[in-house]
Amino acid sequence: MSRSVEVTTAEQLAALPDDGQRYELVEGVLRMMPPAGGRHGRIAGKLYRRIAIHVEQHRLGETYAAETGFLLRRNPDTVRAPDAAFVSSARLGAYADYPGYLPLAPDLVAEVLSPSDRRSDADDKARDWLAAGVRVVLVVDPQRASITVHRPGIAASVLVDGLLDLRDVIPNFQLDVAEIFT
Repeated sequence: MSRSVEVTTAEQLAALPDDGQRYELVEGVLRMMPPAGGRHGRIAGKLYRRIAIHVEQHRLGETYAAETGFLLRRNPDTVRAPDAAFVSSARLGAYADYPGYLPLAPDLVAEVLSPSDRRSDADDKARDWLAAGVRVVLVVDPQRASITVHRPGIAASVLVDGLLDLRDVIPNFQLDVAEIFT
């Protein structure tokens, strides 16, 4: 991407030519996201698949795979793209077939850490999602085989085994933590 191009709005981000890179826009600042590695993709895929199958079978809303942009704030604009997301039917409303960045906060977001990701950046991103109205943020750490669960107003909890209970966000949905990493 040419350095002479200034991107500060969601519309400018959407108009960028495809250069093979992934980007997010955070408070009007463009951030490049390097491509994910194999382990990252495998784990993100497993998590997405398990959520998507349950959501589709029970007609609970929609699931979104990596690179789907959510417009969280304006002036300055913030467009984030999680590794996986769920939006309930109630929250989705008229945006079910929206062509642009979805102008809403998902109910659930999952971010899978890459080896180059800093933990502090992941925590900042989780706070950003929660501030936008996300009900639960999962930060999945393949290195430690753990999932950190962030919810508004509650201290984050770390799971390394057992069941991840998301029934308050995705009705009747629980997930065996170890299953995601094998």
